[in-house]
Amino acid sequence: MPLFRASGERGGAKAPAGRRRVRKMKWKGSCGRTDEDGSIPSLMRLCLLSLADNMKEVWVKDYADNYLDQYSFRHIMGPFNFLPGELVEELTWLLCTRNQLTRAALHLLLVPQLHGLSLERCPGLVTSALCAHIAARCQGLWSLDLSGAQQLPSKVLSETLCCLPALRSLSLAGTPCDRRVIKTIAHHCRWLRHLDVSRCHFLSPAALLSLGGGALCSSSTSSPNSSVRSSQSPVSSFSSDPSSSCFSAPLSPLPLSSLLALDTGFGEQEGDPVAAAAYLLLALSGLERVAMEGLGQACCLIERREFSQMDAFTDREGVPRLEEVWRERRHRQGLERRREGAAAIDEEHEDGEEEEEEEEGIMWEGYGGASEEDASRDEGPSCSLNQAEEKKRGRALSQSDDERLILRLKDAKGLSCDFLDTVGRLCPNISSISVTANDNEDTSGRSQGSLLAAGLQTWSGQLQNLSVHFPGPLVDLLPALQVAGSSLVSLTLEGVKTSPHSPLLEIIKSCPRLRDLVISAEPPDMPDGEDEVDMLDYRDLPQLPNLFSLTLNFSYVSLFTYNDIQMPVRSWMSLQKVLQCLLMGSPLLEKVSLVSLPCRLDHVLQHVLRRGELYLCRPADSAEVPPMPLGRVQHLDLMRTDVTMMTLRKMMQRSKRLKFVDVSYCWAISQFEWLDCKTVSDVKIVWL
Repeated sequence: MPLFRASGERGGAKAPAGRRRVRKMKWKGSCGRTDEDGSIPSLMRLCLLSLADNMKEVWVKDYADNYLDQYSFRHIMGPFNFLPGELVEELTWLLCTRNQLTRAALHLLLVPQLHGLSLERCPGLVTSALCAHIAARCQGLWSLDLSGAQQLPSKVLSETLCCLPALRSLSLAGTPCDRRVIKTIAHHCRWLRHLDVSRCHFLSPAALLSLGGGALCSSSTSSPNSSVRSSQSPVSSFSSDPSSSCFSAPLSPLPLSSLLALDTGFGEQEGDPVAAAAYLLLALSGLERVAMEGLGQACCLIERREFSQMDAFTDREGVPRLEEVWRERRHRQGLERRREGAAAIDEEHEDGEEEEEEEEGIMWEGYGGASEEDASRDEGPSCSLNQAEEKKRGRALSQSDDERLILRLKDAKGLSCDFLDTVGRLCPNISSISVTANDNEDTSGRSQGSLLAAGLQTWSGQLQNLSVHFPGPLVDLLPALQVAGSSLVSLTLEGVKTSPHSPLLEIIKSCPRLRDLVISAEPPDMPDGEDEVDMLDYRDLPQLPNLFSLTLNFSYVSLFTYNDIQMPVRSWMSLQKVLQCLLMGSPLLEKVSLVSLPCRLDHVLQHVLRRGELYLCRPADSAEVPPMPLGRVQHLDLMRTDVTMMTLRKMMQRSKRLKFVDVSYCWAISQFEWLDCKTVSDVKIVWL
């Protein structure tokens, strides 16, 4: 095989016809290409781009034609074995993002030095045969992402994970992962830090308990030696059931810092998700990121120590009771606090000794040596000082014993407004949170908006990411955003209802540091009755100078049909002011999604482009005109809007980095205009 022969196989023999054909092939060039952010790529990046362009016609073609379906290689000594693992990983990612990764290309890229493999973008390539190749060739993997691979049996997943003991990060979201797979992870992936099993509908909440240790696994037919299957040959490991391991002692908890398990299967009883979440919160002491059903109720259960309610659950699953796990966690926290307190006191004592030594040195230089009588007099204060330090140390330790249990969570998903106050007391270090609220009042008559505002008060000034699903009026969320908005860099509002008086500008003012803004809303039912909004002075508008991604998506509501295309309602005239604010006051925007807007978007875009013309005509020394709006946009989604082709052409001329535009169901754009623009532009334009 010419392209995969041994490195020492040389000579002056005439190259075969296949080799001459490869040499004469015309390679696709990468000249004039810019990187994703618009900058000029490095030489190494250009080389990887060239590899990605030419793999299909060179190495992949030769391997697919001659070897793919005829042989099964445990290892392939090909052209990529000599590349560093980081470059192979980046090349795989490039092929995935361009939809150019094939089964043959993936076979060639599964090299032993690979540390990270993500197949989330191409789950169709993940088969049982491919998992066998991964287990045989990439046993040093640190990160593996098989999200969405729905055709994999759970047995194949288990057998694959048995051969990957070095994993630190594993994503099985949307796969047939079940209890057998979780047990395999608990037994063999002892270095795992991140686990994502979201949308695994065969996985019950109780199946996750193995991650926290404590459960005894017994089997009358298994051997204790099966627990070290990771050191055996991959071929032998594929011939047995890894979940049948027998252990003479309970497993210790995994060192997980991130556990994502939303939208999994149901438990045997209604309270199983809450009990499982409480057990894992107590058993996994290193957790900082959690997404689980019943998370808020679990925190409430832990704070009130109502563990007896879950004794039936823990007895049924064969794990220690929650009271025992709580005591063990409380004991570990006390030991950690004692060590921290002792270290702080020792450091303070060392600083005091250094200061005393400096003072003694000064005295020695000024007065000579001290007499024995002076030395004997100094013994008293030094002894009393030591006693004072010992009392201080003991007081610090006793105070730490009385402190409440504190969880280390920094990122929590799956919460409701009713338990935010409890979560705030138990997890004071949270910086990212996802909340689901309803439009009903609680038992005390408080609205969900007021509950959210009160709950977020605990993390005011430190919360960076906030996601709220709220089917009520957008105005009800304004107090909560005024509480937490000053520090937010990412805000997501889903399902909210809007009206002509929705305080969008006030929300923008409350969150001046935003980099990502996502609003998915219901459009207003009634027109606002305002006159058409003219172009405003940018200095009168609140600005988001750090905004990188903007998404304003409204649910589709149509009132009339034009040329067989149903168009959304165009009644929210004041929304144009908000759009001008966001588009003109955010010069760093790279991704913009404006879908089914209930206003005249084309009118707004024309005003924004006119502001850009002022930017181009400004004097060189002018400092009053802001940076050119829409100058850095790369991805543009304008589905179901009234944008015209003339406006779109101007935007394409304005932004040299623009790569993708979606104008599907834009009734003002005809098929002829789309075809004409598509042929003269390098930008990918989608139109339906």
